[in-house]
Amino acid sequence: MIFFNTVESILSIVLLIVIGYICTAKGWFDEKTGKLFSRLITGIALPAYMIWNLMSTFSKELLMHLASGLVVPFTSIIVCFVVGYVVSKLLHIAPGRQGTFRSMFSLSNSIFIGLPVNLALFGEQSMPFVLLYYIANTTLFWTVGVNGISNDGMSGQGKVPVAQVLKNIFSPPLLGFIAAIVLIVIGISLPHFILDTCKYLGNLTTPLSMLFIGIAMYGVKLKNIKFSKDMVAIILGRFIVAPLIVIGITYAMPLPLLMKKVFVIQAALPVMTLTAVIAKAYQADAEYAAVMTTVTTIAAIITIPVYMLIFEYCF
Repeated sequence: MIFFNTVESILSIVLLIVIGYICTAKGWFDEKTGKLFSRLITGIALPAYMIWNLMSTFSKELLMHLASGLVVPFTSIIVCFVVGYVVSKLLHIAPGRQGTFRSMFSLSNSIFIGLPVNLALFGEQSMPFVLLYYIANTTLFWTVGVNGISNDGMSGQGKVPVAQVLKNIFSPPLLGFIAAIVLIVIGISLPHFILDTCKYLGNLTTPLSMLFIGIAMYGVKLKNIKFSKDMVAIILGRFIVAPLIVIGITYAMPLPLLMKKVFVIQAALPVMTLTAVIAKAYQADAEYAAVMTTVTTIAAIITIPVYMLIFEYCF
């Protein structure tokens, strides 16, 4: 029963992805539309959603209590990177794919898919925990992850400028998160009309994110998806290794049960969509990253309900 209830809860998300795919196939959406949606999500909808959600539901005391939870995502992702490094050497991953492989093995799509999935499964109360994981995931992507992907490029010597790294870490969603935290800590309340505006804009996050995923998936042709050891390893890394590391770290920690569940789901999500974008920018294997993003996104439809079953009987 739990399995089917969970499938039903994410079915609307799947349908939105399908709609995005179909609209792209019909020529209504294209690559420019995907870029527009991405900018709307990261530049307007998500920052607004964070401000509205945090300021509507959290106090200074509760935020201070939650801050300790940041240790879990940072530690778990770093451990996953170490495991991914070892696996890439054992499987003799091609030099031009090693950094991309490790990034995909270790980092998840914590916003475009993670946010709507957690909202569907756990409701609005999961939002702060989603953001905690997002902070760690984003920071490590734009430092460790991007550095590895850049080294996969044709020159093998690519380095991301420090200014660019800082710009991408302190993205609009994170700045929205920080702004809300600062306002809560210093005790400033925003007028209702501003919070209402943030709420309306924030409600665009889930539908635009899923339509964006549908557009991205259309760009990957089925003939390019070929079974390989890389694919198996990344699937295992995303859906088994990463969440098991989180479970192991949080098992004996006195953290809220909902926080533990959200962190596990965040760890057990598909490859970051941005991986293919960055791989293309640094002349690495962008098609490889795009294929794995598509494969893991489809696989998540099955694995997420499985983890909900595990939560029901083991947590």
